[in-house]
Amino acid sequence: MSFRVVVTFYVPGLVPTYDELLIRLGAQVDKTFCTTEEELMSACSEADGIIALGIRITPGYVFSARVIENLNKCRLIALTGIGYDNVDIAAATEKGICVANNPYYCLEEVSDHAMALILACARKFYQLVPDIKSGKWSTQADYLNALKPLHRLSGQTLGLIGFGNIARTLVPKARAFGFRIITYAPHVPDKLFKAFKVESVGLEQLLEESDFVSMHTTLTPETRHMMGLPQFKKMKPTAYFINTARGELVDERALYTALSKGLIAGAGLDVLESEPPAQDDPLLKLNNVLITGHFAYYSEESREELFRWPWEEVARILQGQWPQGLINAQVKQRFSAKWGVHPK
Repeated sequence: MSFRVVVTFYVPGLVPTYDELLIRLGAQVDKTFCTTEEELMSACSEADGIIALGIRITPGYVFSARVIENLNKCRLIALTGIGYDNVDIAAATEKGICVANNPYYCLEEVSDHAMALILACARKFYQLVPDIKSGKWSTQADYLNALKPLHRLSGQTLGLIGFGNIARTLVPKARAFGFRIITYAPHVPDKLFKAFKVESVGLEQLLEESDFVSMHTTLTPETRHMMGLPQFKKMKPTAYFINTARGELVDERALYTALSKGLIAGAGLDVLESEPPAQDDPLLKLNNVLITGHFAYYSEESREELFRWPWEEVARILQGQWPQGLINAQVKQRFSAKWGVHPK
């Protein structure tokens, strides 16, 4: 039986491919680059499997209900990244289509980056680096006073909002610095908190007790702008806010207010709502915020993981196995009934 797989984001010389994994299974691999829903429907309507980069088409989903309704043969949409808010999961499930993300992608890189932002904020690199370049030095008494207070990390509290794979990878790294670690993750089973020796608390308690608040939750309609002015007001004025997850989790006007009014001490941000930001974005003008340009994901090793994984996921489903990153597990019964197969 011949299968057709469509790669929707192919850029020659930039995107590595692993077609041999699928060709040996009798699949035909077509490469395109889709930027509109119409292009997706045209390219993918007769595809048995789709490999899709997490590029968002504004407004709405990349794989919206409209696009999914026009997928006549598709068994799997395999995403390169961790996030899956660019797919209408309910529509895919109703259609009997599996959706799989890349759950182990860049765990080390993003957790390292979050830890780096925590350390940079704790040691006030956002202030030190530009000041030293302008001629100030830490041995000058007046400048030393301007840097105060600094506190050792051991004994401070790190609050993790969300407790997925990246947050769990961060735990031992933060614990090595002596952090007490608490988390707000209402949908995570208690056994995971016990396994990682992390205390589960409510969001309000986390905000009130944490010296560093780090975002690690997924973006959903419920979590969009979950960090607003009421939440920042609950944080300590000495606390720092770290975001390596999604920019849309944060109301950036509220964050600007919190940073400019001294409601919190500072922030380390790898992600923003609008990327790249406008040149007049007020966050760029603050001297107590570090912005690293959505770079946390990157290493040579993670780039290999990014692209190889979705090819392997398509190969799994073509060989009668469930994808390892299956997001919509509730699709299994409908999938089996539709295709007359029962993956293992």
